[in-house]
Amino acid sequence: MDSSLIASVIAATLVAGTPLIIVALGELVTERAGVLNLGAEGMMSAGAVAAFAAAHAGTDPWTAAVVGMAAGCALALLFGFITLSMQANQVASGLALAIFGVGLAAFFGKPYESAPLPAVAPLRIPLLADLPLIGPALFNQQALVYVSWLLVAAVAWFLERSRAGLVLRAVGESPSAAHAVGYPVIAIRYAAVAFGGAMAGLGGAFLSVFYTPLWSEGMVAGRGWIALALVVFATWRPLRVVAGAYLFGGVLVSQLFVQGSGLRLDLPAQWLSALPYLATIVVLVLISRNQTTIRLNSPASLGQVFRPDR
Repeated sequence: MDSSLIASVIAATLVAGTPLIIVALGELVTERAGVLNLGAEGMMSAGAVAAFAAAHAGTDPWTAAVVGMAAGCALALLFGFITLSMQANQVASGLALAIFGVGLAAFFGKPYESAPLPAVAPLRIPLLADLPLIGPALFNQQALVYVSWLLVAAVAWFLERSRAGLVLRAVGESPSAAHAVGYPVIAIRYAAVAFGGAMAGLGGAFLSVFYTPLWSEGMVAGRGWIALALVVFATWRPLRVVAGAYLFGGVLVSQLFVQGSGLRLDLPAQWLSALPYLATIVVLVLISRNQTTIRLNSPASLGQVFRPDR
């Protein structure tokens, strides 16, 4: 395998893992506040179609990404109203949101199915992009790839080093105690849910505007569910999200390279396409065997309804 092919595989892995990192970080912050939102697939789909529609109307890719974030955030706030204000079951509401978002995106995206967008040029970082092997792979990427790295650092710092992050974690661990000392638990959870929705919308916008500049029904293709699984894989740690996302991206890219290379294997193409999801299941099973680590890092009040004293 020559160096150019290795660089291509690395670059494709980074791009494939980027939407997973963005969405998983948003879900991680939401869950650290004690809210379990299973609607990532629906919010990603809504963000993807909203961003594509904005880009098709003539806006620049960054404005389209903001529109996608707004769409994801709007659905997340709907989920927040149902679960935080109306105190509905979070699991059932999240599943309903996922189904609703995918259907809504399919409905509004119907007119755009045969309307491609111009490709967004990658952002080349001078000097660093000229480094052998890793230069083209790491430093000649879509701008949102770099944004995802900054988001990882920002979320890690926020949760571990900032006072606001400490308060958010306290709300996720014991909302009753946080409420007793005067913190607005519901408002903090609303903010976390809105951030998670915005990140899901941004991940969807990346798919439809930056990654493959087109819209097709079902283009999210289960990435929202994979992002949810990544949070557990990462045991609610931001830096581990990166490893999980690039693991999935690497398996996804590898099977595409194998299919595109013409290499003859005694396996149906459908099995190769299923490999990334099978790999995710296997990793989750292995991670789940260590119950101590999961209990140590999982927010104690995750998925539980909080009723503040009147």
